[in-house]
Parts: sequence; C-alpha cells; structure tokens
Amino acid sequence: MDFLATPLGWVMKLIYDLIQNYGLTIIVFTILVKLILLPFAVKQQKSSAKMAVVQPQMMEIQKKYANNQQKMQEELQALYAREGYSPTAGCLPMLIQFPIIIGLYNVIYNPLTHVLGIGKDAIAKATEIVSSLGLLGEKVYSAEPAIINAVQNNPEAFEALGSDVVAQIQGLDLNFLGISLGDTPTMAFNLLLLIPILSFASSMLMTVISTRNMNTGNDQTATGMKASLYMMPFLSAWICFSVPAGVGMYWTVSNLLSIVQSLVLNKFFNPKEMAEKARQESERRREAEKAERAQRVAAVKSGEAKAKALSQKELNRQKLAEARRRDAEKYGEVYVEVTDKDIE
Repeated sequence: MDFLATPLGWVMKLIYDLIQNYGLTIIVFTILVKLILLPFAVKQQKSSAKMAVVQPQMMEIQKKYANNQQKMQEELQALYAREGYSPTAGCLPMLIQFPIIIGLYNVIYNPLTHVLGIGKDAIAKATEIVSSLGLLGEKVYSAEPAIINAVQNNPEAFEALGSDVVAQIQGLDLNFLGISLGDTPTMAFNLLLLIPILSFASSMLMTVISTRNMNTGNDQTATGMKASLYMMPFLSAWICFSVPAGVGMYWTVSNLLSIVQSLVLNKFFNPKEMAEKARQESERRREAEKAERAQRVAAVKSGEAKAKALSQKELNRQKLAEARRRDAEKYGEVYVEVTDKDIE
C-alpha cells in the first residue's frame, strides 16, 4: 500500500514541519483524513438509512415467495428499482476506505519514513544496528519506533548513519502530554496504559452510538453484525498492547471524531426515523390503492348496469319499430322512426 502511504505521508510531513509536535500532528492528520473520508461516510449512512426503509418490505417478499426463488428475485428487483436502493451501495464506501486506512497505518507506524523523510538505505542500516543490539522483537510490523528509541537513548551506536540523520532522529520528540507515543503500552500502571483504555472506551462509545439507531427487527444478520461490532472495542484494546502508542492515539482520536460524525449524520439520515416514515407512507399508499380499487370496482359495476339498461332500451326500440312497420304496411300509413321519447 505504498502508493497510498506515500501521499498520506507527504501530508503528515507537511503538518509536522508546521507544528513540530508529533502528538498534535497525529491529531490534525486524523482530522484531515476524516474530512477526506466524510463523503464516503455520508454515502454509507444514506445506504444504511435506505436499507432500514426497504428491509421490512424485503422480509415480506421473502416470506411471501419463500417457495418461488425466481418470483422472489423479480419482486426484490422491482422493490429496489421503486425505492432507488442498491444492495451493494453500502459496500463500496467500505471497500474504498479499507486500502486508505491500511495506508494510513503505514504512515503512523513509520514516522522516520513519512515524518522525517529519511531514506530507505539509512533506515535499513539502522534496523541492522537495532537488531544487533537485541532491541528488535521477532515479530514487529515496523522497526522504526524501536530505532527512534534506540537512537535517542544511545546515539553513539548509530554513528554509521551520519551525524545529520542521528540529529534528525534525536530531534523527533514522540512525547505528548507525558506519554511517549513511540513506546508500546504494557499492563504496567503508568501513563502509557491510558492509550489502550481510551481506545477501548472511545471504541465502545462509538459502537453504542452506531448500533443505537440500527434497525435490526428480526433480521438475524443485523443482530450478528451488532455482536461483531461489540467485539471491536476489545480487539482494539488488545492490539494497542502490541503496537506503538501513536497508533492507539490515532484510533482514539479517530473514534472520537467518528462519534461526532455519527451524531451529526443521524440528525439528517436517521435509519429508524426514515424507516418509520416509510412505514407510514406505505400504509397511506396501501389505503390509497385500496380506495382506488374500490372506485374501479364501483365504476365497472355502474358501467355494467348502464350497459344492461341501454341494452333493454335498445330492445324496446327494436320491438316498437317492428310493430310500427307492420302497422304501416297493414294500414298503408307512413312509417315514423322511433325516438327515445317513445320508449321512455
């Protein structure tokens, strides 16, 4: 995902050059990323709201045509067309966001590359030194946080990198409000422990708000989705104990921004409210259709009665006309056409 991490890294470097504070850089960077992804979040919210509207009708169709899959699909497609809903519309924003988020983690994990702009060769050499000193774990996604700590604690060991590179790394202050964002949190009772705690708390709050307006009904899939969402806070807290605190801080800030975003979007595109409005509209539509059908039936019956009356009138006309013809022939009189007045 370097093709995504690189431009995101440029943005982060620009912010850091202006602010010169790694913690604030992560906060500003997270806000900018949220703004970039906002259109996708709006689209996804609209899709969720639309899903809440069509879901009851979908369930009704699925129940009605349970034994006729072809008819079920035809009715579902007609429903989607009528409501302007696409089942895949909610997936597209997620598919677009996923690689961006992966690239974003790359940026957070690698501050030497993306914040300081240090070259690959220098980082590779620094990784070898850190590894030889036994300061690099066996399973690490990135060696850069370990390099930063090692250089700042023992700069003499990295003389091979050159004084300018060492000075750059030493100048990168990863401390924010007394927390070293380059360190990995442990269960030890210190400020670092706040990172996984805040990540868990913010993630749980975001999950509660996100699922509060989720219209599950009897849909087992949606219920299962809720259960999965409630697992995420525990997963994020667990991951925070294996990554640099900067990543956990990004998650926390991102969660808080997502909470604000969710509250605002729910004001405009609330799934439950839209589903209730759709239900009321559906009832009004059914009542109108019922009244229209009754009018059509009444019109048909009225037409049949008129047709019957007209047929009887025509029959009387023919009988009277035939009688007049016979009288005219018998008595030599002039035949007079039958009028409507004659048969009233």
